[in-house]
Amino acid sequence: MSPSAPASILVVDDEPDLRTLYELTLLRAGWRVQTAGSVGEAREHLAANRYDILITDMRLPDGLGMQLLQELRAQQRSERCIVITAYGSAENAVEALRNGAFDYLTKPVDLKQLRTVVASAAQGAADQAAPARPGAASAAAPGDGQAALARLVGDSAPMRLLKQQIAKVALSMAPVLVHGESGTGKELVARALHACSQRAQGPLIAVNCSAIPESLLDAEFFGARKGSYTGATHDRDGFFQAARGGTLFLDEVAELPLAMQSKLLRAIQERSVRPLGATQEEAVDVRILSATHRDLAREVREGRFRQDLFYRLNVIELRLPPLRERREDLPALCHALLARIAQEAHCEPMVLGESLLAQLMRHPLTGNVRELENLLQRAVALGDGAPLPTHSVDTAPPAAAEPAIAPAAPAAAPEPGGSAAPHDLQTWLDAQERTILLRALQACGNDRTAAAARLGISARQMRYRIERLNIPHTADGTDGSHSDDTH
Repeated sequence: MSPSAPASILVVDDEPDLRTLYELTLLRAGWRVQTAGSVGEAREHLAANRYDILITDMRLPDGLGMQLLQELRAQQRSERCIVITAYGSAENAVEALRNGAFDYLTKPVDLKQLRTVVASAAQGAADQAAPARPGAASAAAPGDGQAALARLVGDSAPMRLLKQQIAKVALSMAPVLVHGESGTGKELVARALHACSQRAQGPLIAVNCSAIPESLLDAEFFGARKGSYTGATHDRDGFFQAARGGTLFLDEVAELPLAMQSKLLRAIQERSVRPLGATQEEAVDVRILSATHRDLAREVREGRFRQDLFYRLNVIELRLPPLRERREDLPALCHALLARIAQEAHCEPMVLGESLLAQLMRHPLTGNVRELENLLQRAVALGDGAPLPTHSVDTAPPAAAEPAIAPAAPAAAPEPGGSAAPHDLQTWLDAQERTILLRALQACGNDRTAAAARLGISARQMRYRIERLNIPHTADGTDGSHSDDTH
């Protein structure tokens, strides 16, 4: 299809009245339309013509619309398929999406929704058919899709597979469940899916489901009308309305209470929401992405997550590999993280020593990329611009018979009363922070408020650090009375 030519559509439905209604609706929107009343008739049209979009009812007199999807997929045809399912047929809709359908509609079909879904499919078909321009993003990654994929740092086999999966599944409207341990970067994957989709020009609304008080869930998700509750002085949109034409990303979706899960399921199935205080439902056009670090199948078995919602969200699952499964990506990750930290701090990036990198390769990093970033941030904050130190980050303590290994210069100041070097990076960072706090307290005559001001932190932060690092009441280790920490 030429980007300027109207999309060609084949509509397959055995009910003449509905077939005519769909045909007239699409013709009035400017598309070219042919119709068929059975699987056999549709096959004849498909053998003689190429279409941009196939719209088919699920149940037909001589078979199922699913057969047409499977045949087109086997022939590697380019038609985008939209399936019409009966009301409440969640299993059929999920099966259609898993078989490669671009999207689905539920009977009775809302004609406005029909036009919206077809427009989205037609735009995707036009992007796919458009000739590539030098320097332009590929059809699989409109907008800043390539840049979003590049932010998923790493070229290991698991990361290459993940990026391929993102580029592929981004092209449909199928809901995607992103599963991965905490700190693996689930929101980055959601942003890449959005940026690589035909909805890239629309909004991406990211919602942390675990951070919303239960009493506010309805208003936050579905919106509210003026006067619907105390303090509602004007109409306000919810997350669904804010994401119209784009993507709604539900992070930590397993944290939603069961009552809200039921309402979310209905909104996804009906593609409409009713704001608090409203009498009518509003149609919403969003693609749903969700993420969790929990085992949702287990949550279903134990009664904490609705099975029907699980099937709606888990049409396609993307698994993020933990850092321990892609350690070859550590050098690139450290380089990217140090560059970002330096950019945020408006300073030159620090250099990661080969020794420290080798030791990081042995570190468990159970917190994944988030833990790695935290370690590097603290090292940069407590450093003096020199290359990052080469202290061991092994978690196992050295054998008793072996002497402690002295740190390379610049050495961390030992803790009062001890001379052993820290045996892991976290301990070294704590020692550095402890030394800085002790020096500030000594310089300020043990006045904590003055020391905090000298270091550019609040008195509360100073008190927290003193307690965490077990610093004596006075900097010289005595139980003096100079502290003014009375808050």
